[in-house]
Amino acid sequence: MLESTYKVLYKFIEYYNFNLINFIFLGFTLVIIVFGSLINIVESSLPDFLRQSFRYGKHSFRGSADAFIKYTEVPKSWFKHFYIFAFAWSLLALFFIFKGFVMKTEAPELVLTFLDFFAGGQANRKVQVDYTSALVASVLMAIQCGRRCYETNFVQIFSKKNKINISHYFVGYTHYFCAILAIISNTEGFVRGTLPDFSLRHISLLKVGCILFFFYCWTQQYKSNLILVNLRKDAKSGEVKTEKHLLPIGGFFNLVSSPHMFFEICMYAAILGLLPGSTTWLLGFIWVLSNQIANGYLAHQWYKENFENYPNNRKAIIPYII
Repeated sequence: MLESTYKVLYKFIEYYNFNLINFIFLGFTLVIIVFGSLINIVESSLPDFLRQSFRYGKHSFRGSADAFIKYTEVPKSWFKHFYIFAFAWSLLALFFIFKGFVMKTEAPELVLTFLDFFAGGQANRKVQVDYTSALVASVLMAIQCGRRCYETNFVQIFSKKNKINISHYFVGYTHYFCAILAIISNTEGFVRGTLPDFSLRHISLLKVGCILFFFYCWTQQYKSNLILVNLRKDAKSGEVKTEKHLLPIGGFFNLVSSPHMFFEICMYAAILGLLPGSTTWLLGFIWVLSNQIANGYLAHQWYKENFENYPNNRKAIIPYII
């Protein structure tokens, strides 16, 4: 039964050139733009269950909780779960990339079939990314996932009261599942009939700039997250003194309300610079951009509503612009 279902789905994907990863990124983007716009423009006219489902964290819904939606909520601290998955998934992709580098052969048949299923079918997957750029991008992605895994499990302080809708939880898993596949799905060595061709000539000065920019954003995001963590700790003892959301000061918080979200956008933009020919990564970047802006704007509004003397010069997420 399962085998026959798989064959039907595969034929559908092959015939209609249906790229499931692209479809997911486009779907996520459409949902966040539509619902994010509604929340920011006409929230008071929306039903409470919708507002409660969309909001989380510091800008979570504060009205009368819908009983059913409440049962679909999980602790925000569960974020750490999908970062564990993301790190493991990125390392697995990196393993197959390094294997191709060492063996000089295309990816195993199981991997090729897996990518065919999710990225448009065997006949429709074409090379859009050179092997060297994909290798570098995969290393950067693994480093980012590894750091976020460490932060959420050992550094970040989650409020016990904060909840997220389970849909946000599964979106996190789906995002990283697709993001890692986006790097390799159209890369030589991972497309049938092609071999990995590692050569530093594929790394232009522009791509070197993208790599350096990525690491700058990577360190600044970490510093921004530490500022948030230290707001809840005693400066001398290091013990947690509060779970309240306080006013962050210093670093890029002096320019925007959510610099950690801004640098997330920047890191995906840097990888886009490494993979300029990848349609799938471009769609993934657009999804990240729209998601971070929507959530960054809600956080910005929360800060302004809860801190009377909130600095007027701070933008929501992009310095001097938004």
